[in-house]
Amino acid sequence: MAVNGAPDPGRGGLKQLALRERHEALGARFAPFAGWEMPLQYQGIVAEHEAVRGSVGVFDVSHLARAWVRGPGSAELLRSVTTFDVTTVPVGKAHYSLYCNEQGGIEDDVFIYHLPDDQWLVIHNAANADADFLRLQRVAGDQASEETPQTVMLAVQGPDAVALLTSVLGDGFAALEPRDCAELDWGGVPVLVARTGYTGEDGGECIVGADDAAALWDALTEGGATPAGLGARDTLRLEAALPLHGNDIDATTHPFESGLGFAVTLDDEAPFTGREALAEHMAQPRTRRLAHVVAQERGVLRAGYGVHLTDEDGEMLGEPLTTLTSGAFSPSLRIGIGMTYLPAQLARPGVRLAVNVRGRALPVEVVRRPFYRKQG
Repeated sequence: MAVNGAPDPGRGGLKQLALRERHEALGARFAPFAGWEMPLQYQGIVAEHEAVRGSVGVFDVSHLARAWVRGPGSAELLRSVTTFDVTTVPVGKAHYSLYCNEQGGIEDDVFIYHLPDDQWLVIHNAANADADFLRLQRVAGDQASEETPQTVMLAVQGPDAVALLTSVLGDGFAALEPRDCAELDWGGVPVLVARTGYTGEDGGECIVGADDAAALWDALTEGGATPAGLGARDTLRLEAALPLHGNDIDATTHPFESGLGFAVTLDDEAPFTGREALAEHMAQPRTRRLAHVVAQERGVLRAGYGVHLTDEDGEMLGEPLTTLTSGAFSPSLRIGIGMTYLPAQLARPGVRLAVNVRGRALPVEVVRRPFYRKQG
């Protein structure tokens, strides 16, 4: 840890995880991501993906920024910059929300935890961490603090995740319902937990002091959790049709075309950034929607590939309508899947299109989201 509280810069100035030695010992392959050097994979993306779908995996997601707003009036301060009315979120609950600009574009998507004593924790995407914290500081001043370097965040996901977390952390975790959050005592060590995740599976996310993180990581892996990296995290979230900021949503997309209208509250009177534009977007017919496509033949879809109308023979017509915002091979479905913005009249299940995969017209079909639903 650097003396100023920021993570030590490592290779190429990238921020380093507190548990880097643990990841190295497990044979992790690293890659730069949003200013951090992150484990991309350990034993392999597909194996890690399947471990999460079939049992339980653990991800080091400490790159996600953790900012607090504390003190009287914190809920109202947060309401002024977030789209969801957090004043309605009970103590002990976490809720998804958005930061939007004045045009209604999505500057970031966040999770907000409501904890006792007027404490609110906001989880930001790493790429937007600095701008997001400045946003909070502008409205909350000294009530806002950025505490990412002092802690480690681990995501434990999969059908066996709740059982593992209960065995490690105790019955306090078993009592939590989805989207509950609480601070638990782990043998004298405080661990902030939430029944949340980004994989489409059950599980939880744990925040612990950096000095105690290795012991918690060891307890989870010794208890059966398979270490998993960013590669598997991406294929898992894509199968669950969860958008990635910077790919599927950004400052040029608005919540109602992105399938995120549930994160916008407009039935109160509270002002917040982007409110007027969002009210207009909600009232207008959609001209485009975020759609979900499945390849009809063998082939891997990738972000940036062009999406085309086709003739009766399946050949691509003219210039691309749009491009894929995300794409990957789905280990669960054994086929290519992707997301893209389509004109509203085409963003309907059953519509057939083609994706330009290095000059080849790969047929795809629009389907309902998600691509994969957890079993049981």
